[in-house]
Order: sequence, then structure tokens, then C-alpha cells
Amino acid sequence: MATVNLPDGRKLTLTARTWEKPAGPPTGRVAYAAAHVVADPRAGNAPGAPAVVDWDTTLKFRHHLWEHGLGVAEAMDTAQRGMGLDYTATRELIRRSSAEAASAGGRIVAGVATDQLAPGGATLARVLSAYQEQLNDVAEAGAVPVLMCSRHLAAAARDADDYLSIYRQLLDESDKPVVLHWLGTAFDPALEGYWGSSDVDKATEVVLELIAGNPGKVDGVKVSLLDADHEIRLRRRLPAGVRLYTGDDFNYPDLIRGDELGYSDALLGIFAAIAPAAAAALKALDDGDLEGYDRIFAPTVPLSRHIFEKPTFYYKTGIVFLAWLNGHQDHFTMVGGLQSGRSVPHFAALIELADAAGLIADPELAAARANSFFKVAVG
Repeated sequence: MATVNLPDGRKLTLTARTWEKPAGPPTGRVAYAAAHVVADPRAGNAPGAPAVVDWDTTLKFRHHLWEHGLGVAEAMDTAQRGMGLDYTATRELIRRSSAEAASAGGRIVAGVATDQLAPGGATLARVLSAYQEQLNDVAEAGAVPVLMCSRHLAAAARDADDYLSIYRQLLDESDKPVVLHWLGTAFDPALEGYWGSSDVDKATEVVLELIAGNPGKVDGVKVSLLDADHEIRLRRRLPAGVRLYTGDDFNYPDLIRGDELGYSDALLGIFAAIAPAAAAALKALDDGDLEGYDRIFAPTVPLSRHIFEKPTFYYKTGIVFLAWLNGHQDHFTMVGGLQSGRSVPHFAALIELADAAGLIADPELAAARANSFFKVAVG
């Protein structure tokens, strides 16, 4: 038996579940998984140091997502944008992943931000120039741009008009429709007041004005506010043909399932951790098997809520820990030293929840790695 000796003295016997890979992407929903990066464990990768990435293992994980019918959302916050991954590494990541996507026939979108600028203040002109540089890099790589929220823009913008001015210029310059990205303060406190207001309803009007004024330029908007009711209200007001990509890692099953007035597509960090189950649930949805859809997704929600618990921005640590347990990488080291972002009890609960969701691929391997980790951590 594959037994984990948990830090509180209990023993957990892990069980394996085999998930069938789908024949291709889901047909009823567009689904992207925001993927993490695998650090080179032999490099420094200390806080504040340039990121050194294990490219082969990082790209292999993206093929794992494509093989499960999911698209890859590249260089998003899951990949530690603003938390260890510098722009030199980000640009190379986008270039390499986009080339792999082309060879595999996989979907890919990639983040466009302003993180090549030094932390702190920047003029609106410098913010625009930084966005333009990254937009050009993503276009050259061949990925669909995701216009991410910018800490620099949040600091520099005086009102909603400043946001509209910057985004309108970027939409005008993009050679393909973009995905807008609305990231809430749970994920990044520096984004307080984004779109010109801390009032979500007022900010929503700004987003809708931007989309309505630029027909054909917005593929969709990715919303990560962890507010299901707001997301539903917003998606019902989007123009025809503009998708709502849920980024709600707490309520994704109901939002993707939808209602009589519509549904959300998906661009989720948790999908990187639960790819086999997500693929199976979306296949069930395509087949009209709503009972199967609900049954598969239900046990993944407690796992996701645990991984994304406060402080939410450390969720990347749990995703990498589970990738290590499941053999997608040979170590538990992260760029920026972010492996220290969660506690030992957090990891213990994560293993139990992953097991309950059928997301331990190789129980013997996972148990051996978990036991070695807990032995070092608590003796």
C-alpha cells in the first residue's frame, strides 16, 4: 500500500484513479489551463534573483495539458508573473511554448503586461510603451494576447479615462482579437482600484465601454474576482461573440455549466492541477451527461479552494507541490524561492484533498515524495 505518514500522526493510504484522455479539445466550451514554470533546481532561483527555468520539463508539462484537450494560458500569474519570473525569462517562455503549441496543434494564449519596468512609479507613456513591447513579443511568437492588469498602470492612472486610453491603443495595434484580463486584489493587492474605481459595478461599466467601443477586437474577458454573481451579471451583458472566461477557482463548475441564459468558458490556474479530471468533466458536458459532469468536478472544488485559500497569491506553491507529487517534475523548487509560500499543514491537507478527488496519478511515487518531504520538514 502507498501510505503517507501525515505530520499529525495519521496515516493516509493513497488510491490511484485512471482517467481516459479525450480524443481532442472539448466542443462545448473553450478551456485554458494557466500553467506553472518548472525551476532549474541547480540554479540560484532565490528571491530577487533572475529566474532560471528548466525548459524541457516546463514544456513537457504543457504537452500534458494539450494531451488532455486543454489550451495553455502561458506566462500568466500561475507562471509567477510579478512573483519571481522576470521578463527575460517570460519572453523566452512565450517564444518556446508558442513554438511547441504550433508543433502539437494546441491552443495557446499568452500574457501581455508591463513587468519589464522597474517596480514603482512609471508615467502613462512608459506604461503604454512597455505594453506595446510585450504585445509585439506575443504577436511575433504567434500566441493570442492576453492583456493582463498592470501594477504600473494601477499606480499611474488617475481615472477611468486613463485606462480606456491605454487599452484602446493596444486593441488598435493588435493584429488579432485579444483576451482582457481582470485580476482581483485577492490575487494581487497592488491592483486596487483597477479600471478607475474600487467599486466593482463602476469598474464593470468601464470594461463594458471598452469592449463595446472596439467591436471585433476582444475575443473575451477573463475575470478573476472570485465573485460568481458578478461574473454571471457581466457575461449576460457582453456583446454577442465575446466570451466570458472564468478565472473563479472557487465556483468554476457552476459557472462553466451555465444556465438558461449562457455559460462561462474557462481560463483557470486550477485546471493545470486537475487537468485529467477537468478533461473528463468537459467531455461529460459535451455528451450531455450533467450528472457525470457534476460528479467529476465536485471533489475538485474543496481541493481548489484549499490551494487558493488566503493569501490567495501563494496558490502557485500548491500547484507546483501537486505537480511534483504526480511526477511532472523531479523536485519541489520554485523560482523566487516560492516553495516556502505555504505551510506543512497546508501541504498535508492538499494531499488528502487531491487523493479524494482522484488526482494522485502514481500513489507509490506520491507517497514516497510526500514522506520524504514531511521527514525533512518536521522530523
